[in-house]
Amino acid sequence: MQWIDSLDIALSLLEAHPDVDPQQIRFTDLRQWVLELDDFDDDPAHCNERILEAIQRCWINEYD
Repeated sequence: MQWIDSLDIALSLLEAHPDVDPQQIRFTDLRQWVLELDDFDDDPAHCNERILEAIQRCWINEYD
């Protein structure tokens, strides 16, 4: 997965952290959790706030 794969990342995070409310997560934690995903293999430097917002939005939609 890469940073542009917002929905795939969100689904993986939902599976890895089922008890976490994605509306309450800090972007620093979100970024770290994405980097820790086994299938994630993009450059950490390519991350920005807009990307993290997209991931969080997908996670919130799947969480509901």
